[in-house]
Amino acid sequence: MQDESHQVFLALGSNLGDRRAILAEAVRLIGERVGEVTHRSTLIETDPWGFQSEHRFLNGVIRCETTLTPRQLLATTQAIERALGKRPIHATDRTPQTSDIKHQTYKDRPVDIDILLYDDLQVDEPGLKIPHPLMRQRDFVMIPLREIMNQMNK
Repeated sequence: MQDESHQVFLALGSNLGDRRAILAEAVRLIGERVGEVTHRSTLIETDPWGFQSEHRFLNGVIRCETTLTPRQLLATTQAIERALGKRPIHATDRTPQTSDIKHQTYKDRPVDIDILLYDDLQVDEPGLKIPHPLMRQRDFVMIPLREIMNQMNK
């Protein structure tokens, strides 16, 4: 897969700090480290999903071209999350990309980057599930994803 260009869709979310600035920096870093960002959705404000918080999220989706493999993409997006202030995941604080979905805990965070789609590839490995297993349950993912798909079909 290396050196071939792949189409990936990433979901971005933030509910701590200057959410808009953090997401803009995430997109910039993705452009530098992952590949060209070709499409961006509008950011939408949403209530937290899966937990209670007084902090609302800004969410969006981007489409990129990358030569990274799925595992490299995951490692790169997680490094970007850490660079932007997301705390390391502990055994009790897990996300769908890194663990069994049944045992995850959600919490406030400055940034979250999830791999939604990678070409038409299906991956079901420990720590990496593509397509994202919960994306269809989340309007804050599907609304921006549909917006990008509509942009691409024009």
